[in-house]
Amino acid sequence: MTIDTNTFKSGYAAIIGMPNVGKSTLVNTIVGQKIAIISDKPQTTRNKILAIYTTDESQIVFTDTPGIHKPKNRLDEYMVSVANESVNEMDVVLFVVDASKSIQDTEREIAKNISKLNTPCILVINKIDKIKKENLLPLIADYSNLNKFDAIVPISAQTGDGIKVLLNEINGFIEPGPKFFYDDMVTDQPERQITAEIIREKMLWMLEQEVPHGIAIEIEKMEELETITNISASIYCEKMSHKGIIIGKNGDMLKKIGSLAREEIQKMLDTRVYLELWVKVKPDWRNNNRMIRNFGYDVKN
Repeated sequence: MTIDTNTFKSGYAAIIGMPNVGKSTLVNTIVGQKIAIISDKPQTTRNKILAIYTTDESQIVFTDTPGIHKPKNRLDEYMVSVANESVNEMDVVLFVVDASKSIQDTEREIAKNISKLNTPCILVINKIDKIKKENLLPLIADYSNLNKFDAIVPISAQTGDGIKVLLNEINGFIEPGPKFFYDDMVTDQPERQITAEIIREKMLWMLEQEVPHGIAIEIEKMEELETITNISASIYCEKMSHKGIIIGKNGDMLKKIGSLAREEIQKMLDTRVYLELWVKVKPDWRNNNRMIRNFGYDVKN
């Protein structure tokens, strides 16, 4: 079908903000399916993920970025650089904040940096379902003092409240143009990458606080047969003590992780899945550029 670029609109929107403000939940809600993993632990997203939302009138390509935080290692430095670079050459920036928390110093710094850009910025106040309605207007006023935002949209990515209003606002900042992706595409992430991220998400859910940030997943094999897909994945951690926690007593923790991951991978692939997990130790891999690249992160030297 030929697209009339005089009426059809397309553009890119960067989603930025601190860790754990709901950026990935927002992306998943907009495209109507899960493409970014979710956890209550910060720094869940490590790479830039494209999410594609297409209607008869427009196509918006969202970039879900890692949360902006103070780096503690080379992987953290990479994550922050990805988030910062994502605002370049964007049609609009969505600055997502958490309505249930007070304004953070990092958010003040982000707002200050946004004011230096020539890119329109929409302040997205997420998690309004977590606060009383009478507290919303004072919160909007407080954030308005940080920057002259082009629009302020309160939403709940969890319930979907305000999402239509947000999409209408975004459409106001994109220009007539062609489709960048096919109608049925919702992400640029290959199935192998999404599979690895699903496994990592279940580990974020199940494991103790200090373990999840030191893990990486490598899909060793993904073999599609007629009635089943065989997947073999290696879980890398930084310490022998962490390996023991991941495996658990009599292998119980690893079995739980595998069971939860397999169930979701089967839904994604729409086929039966046999999932085999191995746990390996790679000390201090988050400070090793070569290993970070091996795990799919395009870190610079």
